Amino acid sequence: MTGILIVDESAVVRQVLAALLRASPGLQVLAAVPGPGFAAEHLRRAWPDVIVLGLTADGLGFLRRIMAERPTPVVVCAAPGTSAEALAAGAAAVIAKPATGLKRSLERDGDAIVAAIRAAAGVRERVRVPEPALTYAAGGAPAAGAAPVAVDRVVAVGTSTGGTQALEVLLPALPATCPGVVLVQHMPAKFTSAFAERLDALCRVRVKEAADGDPVLPGQVLVAPGGRHMELRRADSRYAVRVFEGPPVNRHCPSVDVLFHSVARAAGPHAVGVIMTGMGDDGARGLLEMRRAGAYTVAQDEATCVVHGMPREAVLLGAVDRESPLGSIAEVIFHHG
Repeated sequence: MTGILIVDESAVVRQVLAALLRASPGLQVLAAVPGPGFAAEHLRRAWPDVIVLGLTADGLGFLRRIMAERPTPVVVCAAPGTSAEALAAGAAAVIAKPATGLKRSLERDGDAIVAAIRAAAGVRERVRVPEPALTYAAGGAPAAGAAPVAVDRVVAVGTSTGGTQALEVLLPALPATCPGVVLVQHMPAKFTSAFAERLDALCRVRVKEAADGDPVLPGQVLVAPGGRHMELRRADSRYAVRVFEGPPVNRHCPSVDVLFHSVARAAGPHAVGVIMTGMGDDGARGLLEMRRAGAYTVAQDEATCVVHGMPREAVLLGAVDRESPLGSIAEVIFHHG
């Protein structure tokens, strides 16, 4: 049983989250309190497995104290402008806290919220994996004798639940000379910019939120903006991305399938497709199309996934050339990209 402490000054947030979690098997609400002071009293009596924290008042300071004194998975419920600080302070995930329609929005996004909390509960055991066995020369370049990267190669990555933590393992392991990467992480609008900035600070490669028309360049990762789809387009001898508004696909915007289908068309055998931890089946059919177009396709293995849904569906469709643990995916990209 996973014990959860809810800390939020909003009674509506506490009530809705507590109801969602109490209805979810394997999750137990230890307490729902209005602020860090009340939380501190509870922590002296019993320590939770996961803390759900509203980032108001002294919430950020409380998060930093938790990470300094006894690191614990914390899911932050915050407005978009504070997400970068929360991730930098050690939050396992950030969920959107709308300014209006709070109760309706939380209930509508209940499945995703519960999934984020379940993912956070599994962070310690399932995301900390061995570093990939790659050797780099100074400055993050491949060691002497490694083949130079080709500008016509592209890597497409799709992930969802558990992906924010998994990407912090995968992307820092990529060398500065890796092929251009296009990436979809299911995330609400306005959160992806801060997420990309955090990854950029951790990586040899440059990481940025994609803008319409951005070129796909070696040593750069383009992250699809929350709330908009991203496609790969061929632009003369190079690639660029199209970022656009559209209805959800497989209940998601951005959708991994939208990206993968476009990569199959634009890059064919010059691409590597990677599907990682996440709920549902978004990306499975697109990865199959990539494989049929000649791309090399990889799925994160069950043992290192927080949720094995997306990779499992891709495997069942016959879309996957290789299943790899999280810590080995960078090496696979290096050798096939």
